[in-house]
Amino acid sequence: MGEVLSVKGLTRTYGDTVALSDASFAVGAGEILGLLGPNGAGKTTSIRIIMDIISADSGEVNFSFKGAPVHSKERIGYLPEERGLYEDAKVLDNLLYFARLKGMEIARAEESAMAWLDKLELADWGQKKLEQLSKGMQQKVQFIASVLHEPDLLVLDEPFSGLDPINQDLFKDIIRELQDRGTAIVLSAHQMGLVEELCDRIFMVNAGRQVLYGDLREIKRKHPENIIDLRFRSEDDASSVESLQGSRILRSEPGHLVLRHHGDASVNELLAWISCRVAVEEISIRKPPLHDIFVEMVKKRGDTIEDPTFA
Repeated sequence: MGEVLSVKGLTRTYGDTVALSDASFAVGAGEILGLLGPNGAGKTTSIRIIMDIISADSGEVNFSFKGAPVHSKERIGYLPEERGLYEDAKVLDNLLYFARLKGMEIARAEESAMAWLDKLELADWGQKKLEQLSKGMQQKVQFIASVLHEPDLLVLDEPFSGLDPINQDLFKDIIRELQDRGTAIVLSAHQMGLVEELCDRIFMVNAGRQVLYGDLREIKRKHPENIIDLRFRSEDDASSVESLQGSRILRSEPGHLVLRHHGDASVNELLAWISCRVAVEEISIRKPPLHDIFVEMVKKRGDTIEDPTFA
């Protein structure tokens, strides 16, 4: 898979504050890269450097579309964290203006805009001023503006902001559709649970420093912990399972036990060991969510998470 975006050694400081330190990552065609971390971690700084809104103190950003290095931003779609539309202009006029900036002919831009408005359930709002729309509806229009010109690289900074769960699912479905078409996608978010299911590769950052980077499945596979959720006959004695070496009890009640297990045993070995001690009715053995892995990695390094809502 050819790299559409390659970022190497980005560093950015503001006075004595290091906003980003030696960040390196890449995303290929048909791949979703998640930029993950708490608010203020350095995600938006990375994106603003990629989009040439601010400059890096050091490092480089390279684009390659269909195998050819390019310098133009026309093949990039960008949904900023802050609103980037004109509130006193009509929805359709906003979309056509940004489409023209990306080089689209007006007739094609209007046809595409109407199709996207219909897809996102905004067909009746095209002639309304943006200021008349709710925050969630405005976020939909902002999203359309970022994809209208069919970009090769799509950069989404907090795309789920202001959306209810139904529209969050709608956005996730559309992001998957764009991925299937071969679009390279950079997805920045602090809600790790929301984007974990979407990403192929992740770059996790805290206080401007890289915490984890790589293939999501491989990162989770290598993580030494498993969460064991076990249901069994309520009359069974589960004390031997509760004392499983390397485990910490998260929940214990008659017939139900949840453990966090840290060790080298495989899933099959754990299943065999547990089934010899209680009559298993239902069991799941899974890796912890990315949020928990992130917090553990940060603590192991002796760092703190400055966003209190995240830890």
